[in-house]
Amino acid sequence: MKERVKVFDEKMTKAYNHLLSEYQTIRAGRANPHVLDKIKVDYYGTPTPLQQVGNISVPEPRMLQIAPWEKSLIRAIEKAIMASDIGITPNNDGSVIRLVFPELTEERRKELVKDVKKKGEEAKVAIRNIRRDANDAFKKLAKEDVSEDEIKDLESEVQKLTDKYIKDIEKAVEEKSKEILTV
Repeated sequence: MKERVKVFDEKMTKAYNHLLSEYQTIRAGRANPHVLDKIKVDYYGTPTPLQQVGNISVPEPRMLQIAPWEKSLIRAIEKAIMASDIGITPNNDGSVIRLVFPELTEERRKELVKDVKKKGEEAKVAIRNIRRDANDAFKKLAKEDVSEDEIKDLESEVQKLTDKYIKDIEKAVEEKSKEILTV
């Protein structure tokens, strides 16, 4: 009985964790190394995550510093950052690359909050789709000699999970929005 619900709980957990990882890549005026998570550098012909070709540090609250393991990678790293959608021009002094994050404007903050809310809504839709899939799967159990009461119990368990994850998502949206709007 519980194993049947557990599968859907894991799917909901993945959807929620995906939302949190998306939120880590949204910059809120401070330098956060996670904004570079999706950037791949051409490392001898192979697209390699930026974290694997250099050391990323935060020397100041609004600056990231990237020290490549090999000096020859500076150009490739710079090119990958320029091609990405983070919207920051890298400064390179020959040995390290610095990314200076500008102070966010009020308008940009509001755009980011809209984006945060949109991602939150997408996560809620994903959770609800998982609930629908679960309920469909439970209805098919009726053909396998599972009583209606057991099916109702399974559906109510999944509904409780859905409510819990929706509440968690709303809390995450609120926290990220607050973080972005805080100057």
